[in-house]
Amino acid sequence: MAAVWQQVLAVDARYNAYRTPTFPQFRTQYIRRRSQLLRENAKAGHPPALRRQYLRLRGQLLGQRYGPLSEPGSARAYSNSIVRSSRTTLDRMEDFEDDPRALGARGHRRSVSRGSYQLQAQMNRAVYEDRPPGSVVPTSAAEASRAMAGDTSLSENYAFAGMYHVFDQHVDEAVPRVRFANDDRHRLACCSLDGSISLCQLVPAPPTVLRVLRGHTRGVSDFAWSLSNDILVSTSLDATMRIWASDDGRCIREIPDPDGAELLCCTFQPVNNNLTVVGNAKQNLHVVNISTGKKVKGGSSKLTGRVLALSFDAPGRLLWAGDDRGSVFSFLFDMATGKLTKAKRLVVHEGSPVTRAAKAAVNKLQGHSAPVLDVSFNCDESLLASSDASGMVIVWRREQK
Repeated sequence: MAAVWQQVLAVDARYNAYRTPTFPQFRTQYIRRRSQLLRENAKAGHPPALRRQYLRLRGQLLGQRYGPLSEPGSARAYSNSIVRSSRTTLDRMEDFEDDPRALGARGHRRSVSRGSYQLQAQMNRAVYEDRPPGSVVPTSAAEASRAMAGDTSLSENYAFAGMYHVFDQHVDEAVPRVRFANDDRHRLACCSLDGSISLCQLVPAPPTVLRVLRGHTRGVSDFAWSLSNDILVSTSLDATMRIWASDDGRCIREIPDPDGAELLCCTFQPVNNNLTVVGNAKQNLHVVNISTGKKVKGGSSKLTGRVLALSFDAPGRLLWAGDDRGSVFSFLFDMATGKLTKAKRLVVHEGSPVTRAAKAAVNKLQGHSAPVLDVSFNCDESLLASSDASGMVIVWRREQK
């Protein structure tokens, strides 16, 4: 009966935007805690009829408190309405790891678009026909993902109206990473091999570069936003990582790589942003405490090649790392100590980096004059940012329906 408590969580998510509308971080923590409690409750073995009764009562109480959001209809229509009317960012919730059918249905929120998560959820439902509709909820304001849940096509919902803005402050130097801030439609950052990081604001018009973070002596290879967007961590080819305050651009701390090697990638631990994982050119990854500037004991491991990509699952218990030898490693992350335990290795293509997926194109956006290195959706999927090897960053506007 795991599906019933997933539907309860979907009902909670549907009304979540009406809780403390001025404090979005509280809503995120609330829905994460609800997920944890419901998952624990699912193990208690309550009778199915009791769980279904709780689902009905929960929906009625929330409807009385916040008002009805949809007209009553069939059970399937009700479940689909939950999917289409989601009001929370679930890519940072606790994952449904207790349900083995849900494993793999979620990606790291800063690396995988919300649309791809919803597409994977649809694929899971096709494989497991007993999975009830409405058990997966798209992101807070992701209109395209919600429309996909209503069985419209990918190409319809990911049609773009053209360029919104072009940033060229890093011209002639590659921009390997571009990222929108968490739960922010109009704040964007990008890093460059010229050694700097740009923080940009898209609204009010015209879009502007708020500030440029300088301090690295060589190219910046990667960066990550903290959960509350007040901190950025960056890695560089100068063998250091830096911690920045996003509001004024101060460098709070500089931390050298434990191996003295070029740092190639980084990511925050999603639950405890005091811990950051970095990967370097000597095939090692390290868990670093950014408050002390020291690596965590037991938080290091070696891969088969240079570490190029890192990604946590939403609860922060699983870490994936990819290298330039075609392998993806999974690690168990100890939430209390930061210790890493190597789990499995997946060889995608021995000796070769993975460069593309053999999938048909949904839409093709033309405007870059050099290879595209990274893309990022904003939280409601209304804007897509892309960066290329010539230093150009283009923000694309999705077509409004």
